[in-house]
Amino acid sequence: MTDLLIRGATVIDGTGAPRHVADVTVTGGVIEDVGGPFPAARRVIDAAGLVLSPGFIDMHAHSDLALLTSPDHLAKVSQGVTCEVLGQDGLSYAPADDRTLPQIRQAVAGWNGDPPGLRWDWRSVAGYLARLDAGIAVNACYLVPQGSVRMLAMGWDDRPPSLAELDRQRELVATGLREGAVGMSSGLTYAPGMYASDAELTELCRVVAGLGGFYAPHHRSYGAGALAAYAEMTEVARASGCALHLTHATLNFGVNKGRAPELLALLDAAIGDGLDISLDTYPYLPGSTTLAALLPSWASEGGPAATLARLRDPAAQARIRRALEVDGSDGCHGVPVEWETVLVSGSRDPAAVGRTVARIAADAGREPYDVCRELLLGDALSTTILQLVGNEENVRAIMRHPAHTGGSDGLLAADRPHPRAWGTFPRYLGHYVREEGVLGLEECVARLTGRPARRLRLAGRGRVTPGYHADLVLFDPGRVRDTATFEEPRQVAEGIPYVLVGGVPVIDEGRHTGALPGRALRRGADGMTR
Repeated sequence: MTDLLIRGATVIDGTGAPRHVADVTVTGGVIEDVGGPFPAARRVIDAAGLVLSPGFIDMHAHSDLALLTSPDHLAKVSQGVTCEVLGQDGLSYAPADDRTLPQIRQAVAGWNGDPPGLRWDWRSVAGYLARLDAGIAVNACYLVPQGSVRMLAMGWDDRPPSLAELDRQRELVATGLREGAVGMSSGLTYAPGMYASDAELTELCRVVAGLGGFYAPHHRSYGAGALAAYAEMTEVARASGCALHLTHATLNFGVNKGRAPELLALLDAAIGDGLDISLDTYPYLPGSTTLAALLPSWASEGGPAATLARLRDPAAQARIRRALEVDGSDGCHGVPVEWETVLVSGSRDPAAVGRTVARIAADAGREPYDVCRELLLGDALSTTILQLVGNEENVRAIMRHPAHTGGSDGLLAADRPHPRAWGTFPRYLGHYVREEGVLGLEECVARLTGRPARRLRLAGRGRVTPGYHADLVLFDPGRVRDTATFEEPRQVAEGIPYVLVGGVPVIDEGRHTGALPGRALRRGADGMTR
């Protein structure tokens, strides 16, 4: 007998095709049929007035530890997310060894926290993916993080690799992909990945291309050098033959206001030349990162301990301050920092949270740089921030591009995280589709489902069609909206009453069931992710 009958749903199938009303049956975790009317099943959901679509795919997630510590993962599954892509921005926890893992944990504590009591019993990509298989609410894919790979091969040095060190990096990337990773990420404004040259990245991307993966760079600038940085990544893709996915693709700061058409023309020319390019964005203006990320690259050489020592050294401090406030640090995308745009979202000092560095300094009668320095020292570099530097016209223009997909870039661990961690996907559907009409509903759903599924080469996922996995979401198109705000970011979306992962209801009548049917999805020998 059929396990589940979803009756009278408005089906938007993930391809961009027009919606249609149909019954959908699910058996054994797989979509059995679409059409109807069908007879009764063990369970029937009356879906009149609701849209049934594939589950949403978060192409840029920072849930690497959250999935282990809180596998119910309410922040994402309540948005309709059924798959996330982890290992982002060149820094994550596999591959690692006993030397590098503590360094990685400290370097990205501002992103992911460093939860006490977590069992750190893996070192390889295979070991990490096996931990995810123990039970999570959503499925997850993994990118080999190039910064972690470089750290393993040659530490935190700002120099070219020796041939042996380059070979070691190639080997680590290949092993990660063979163990199931879907590609490689970079964080080219984060140490130590930022120390890699284009030639080094190209060599690693050749390995990725040969194994059927893709390259997902956080490139060298989203500010003063943004267009050149995008062009640089297309040239790495061209030289290596690797598919390219531009992560949180945006143009920030005043220097880039209204320049999205230039970026899109650059990408269209590269696509016209035959390059395989996609991108993701989050539908908000502020960005989110760590305060330490704004530091100049030389200040991060040698790792976190060396950075903290420089922040205590008067001569190094003076250099850091000039880089931040006068020259435009490469960590701040070549733009002199404007302290009124730097909003503290996580700190051991609760009085700092929710205020800009400029406001903290003004209230205390102090210099903003001194506040910045003391936060970094007091938090051991883990201070998290929002940067209020986005441009709405750029967000909308990039969102309309045919290569666009959705990603939250959601940091979940801060005291007051960016609301995109809880609101990205309903914000697309509510604000940008229903209220603003930037995208049509069928097209938006395709960008959140079928299109990212193709990039990830997910076997049998990303469409509502017989034989595909029943990773599904039912939402009310007239009511769906994000409720997460910058003041109260941990708020569940409205208008998403059902979410199924592998046919198992995880959100049922608006409530989390406690089910953990998700697992790691691994790239296979043929390049497909299964």
